[in-house]
Amino acid sequence: MFQALQQHLSGEFTLPLDIDSAYPLFTPAGETLWVPDWQPQYFHPADGHTSAGMVFSTGHGGESTLWTLADYDPVAYRYRYVRVTPGSRFVQVQVSCQPVDAANTRVCVSYTLTGLSEDGNAAIRDFAAGYQAMLAEWRSLILAWREQSRHGQ
Repeated sequence: MFQALQQHLSGEFTLPLDIDSAYPLFTPAGETLWVPDWQPQYFHPADGHTSAGMVFSTGHGGESTLWTLADYDPVAYRYRYVRVTPGSRFVQVQVSCQPVDAANTRVCVSYTLTGLSEDGNAAIRDFAAGYQAMLAEWRSLILAWREQSRHGQ
């Protein structure tokens, strides 16, 4: 009998960006700036405008994932996405940004993952093993994008 694995992961990193520059990087459109191969397909709204309840899909590694922006609080600099990879896993992703000072932002990221199959449980174990490295990569990708945009490339 299948038993769903559920795992909660969290971590943080600091970016040398003011909060109003850092926060938009974690919208679906913002992530297209720094995430390789991130190409969301927007269902609602069709133009991809960031809003609570927006629905979009992404594809990666032969999988298709459906997303919604469940909570959107720009005043508190917080997002909560809910996503499902059918037949594999259900995931809640929360990203919140907090100013460290006028020029630096702490980004806190948490994932709660629930397996929907044995393959999903295995994907969760793999994801958990690389979670801290993923956050370090996010920071590196954002810094590389920032450097490129400074030099007009």
